[in-house]
Amino acid sequence: MIVAGCDVGSTTGKAVIMKDHTIASYVIMWCKPKPEETAYIAINEAMRKIGMSSLEDLDYIVGTGYGRLKIPFANENISEITCHGVGAYWLCNTVRTIIDIGGQDLKVIGLDDNGRVVDFVMNDKCAAGTGRFLENMARTLGLTLERLSTISLEAKKEVVISSQCSVFAESEVITLLNEGAEIADIAHGIHASIASRLLTLVRRVGMKEDITIAGGCAKNMGLIDVLEKKLGTGIRRLPEDPQIIGAIGAAILAAERLSRRTAKSS
Repeated sequence: MIVAGCDVGSTTGKAVIMKDHTIASYVIMWCKPKPEETAYIAINEAMRKIGMSSLEDLDYIVGTGYGRLKIPFANENISEITCHGVGAYWLCNTVRTIIDIGGQDLKVIGLDDNGRVVDFVMNDKCAAGTGRFLENMARTLGLTLERLSTISLEAKKEVVISSQCSVFAESEVITLLNEGAEIADIAHGIHASIASRLLTLVRRVGMKEDITIAGGCAKNMGLIDVLEKKLGTGIRRLPEDPQIIGAIGAAILAAERLSRRTAKSS
């Protein structure tokens, strides 16, 4: 059984290929202007890594993410919320709360003891707190995303970024720079503002441990550090790249769909 999950998000495309319930290969890439182009490049690159050359060699494919309806080769399209829940639970069955920091939105997903999604909330009205927001803040500070993450851990003074709007927050950062604030302190303040937004969403869903984070921002150690302190608990690190959690879930669901179809036809 060879199945795949293809997750086309707002900023990155991910593809995961699974052979007999084991991850065989995966790809993470920046999105192209058209979702279908992103999907084709991601899935073909994932196949190339394991010596496959034809989509016909994949038994079932599930698409997910914002661009899921534009994945022409998918047998089925499933919500990224469901796929993130399935992927995170498959990787660690003690996970009950998933924080997903996407390129353009924030999501918090609650799972029951069987890994089913029981509740979720989203904040997609503003880019503040998202991956795109962090990219803009890093650029304003003259840093890479990686350096924004690490320099935050060097902060010595509390700096508050109070605006709930990404545009106004950027103005606050520029003002702080002009006033002579240390870049490390500003970086910490940026992460603290995101953590506060996430804490509000987590409380709306109901904070249940274990808590994990999906998405590229899960690699931001400065954000993780602040968020753990605000939550008052540790963040469970998953054993695979946090950016492919949705694609993993899509591949697992593809295997389930294929098994059901095979059972019905036998």
